Amino acid sequence: MGETRLTLFIGNRNYSSWSLRPWLLMRQLGLRFEERKLALFTDEFRRELAAVTPAGRVPVLVADGFPVWDSLAIAEFLADAYPELGVWPRDAKARARARCVCAEMHAGFQALRGRMPVNIEARFPGLGLNPQVQADIDRIASMWSGLRSEHAAGGPFLFGRFSAADAFYAPVITRFDTYGVELDPVCEEYRKAVHALPAMREWIAAALEERTFVAEDEPYRRSRD
Repeated sequence: MGETRLTLFIGNRNYSSWSLRPWLLMRQLGLRFEERKLALFTDEFRRELAAVTPAGRVPVLVADGFPVWDSLAIAEFLADAYPELGVWPRDAKARARARCVCAEMHAGFQALRGRMPVNIEARFPGLGLNPQVQADIDRIASMWSGLRSEHAAGGPFLFGRFSAADAFYAPVITRFDTYGVELDPVCEEYRKAVHALPAMREWIAAALEERTFVAEDEPYRRSRD
C-alpha cells in the first residue's frame, strides 16, 4: 500500500489561528503533506473550498481525496491514522485531559477570541483587554500552570511531550505576544518552549513575510483609521 497523500488547506498565516493548529501538529510530528494556502475572504478561497468541503472554512485536510474539516476532527483523524506519532498523550487519563483542554479551546474563550484576534505581525499592548478577556487569560494561565506542574518531568510541554494540546494553544501564545499579555514564570517558560519549536518558528517567519492586510480580521485598525 502506498503512502497516503495529504493536502492541508489553510488561510493566511498571519491571521488564521484555526489553520495554525493542524499545520503545526502535522509539521512538528514529521508528517509529509502538501500545503494549499488560500487568501481569506477572496473568491479563490470560496471557490476552492467549495470543491472540497461543504463547511467553506479552513483548515481542511484531504487524505487521498477524502476531506476532513475542522481542526479538532483533523487531530482525531491523524491520531487514528498515525497512532505511532503521539498526537495525544499515551497515558489514558492524560489523553482524556488533553482532549478536555482542546475542546475547551475549540469551543470557549469567546471574549479573548473576539477582542484579541490573531495577528502575528502586529504589536498592540493592552488593546482589547476587559474583565471578560482577563477572565479567559486567567483560566488559560491556571490551566497551563497546573498541567506543567503535573507533567514537568516528561518535558517542557503541557503534557510533557509535544501533543495536539500544544498545537491548539499555539495561537493563544501569538495572541499574548501581540497584545502584550504578561505571564507568570511557569507560563512564560511554556510560551518559550512553544516558540522554540522548529515548526512554530517556520510558521511565524512565513506569517511575517505575507504583508497582506485583511480588513475583516483587523476591526480595531478599521476603527482607528
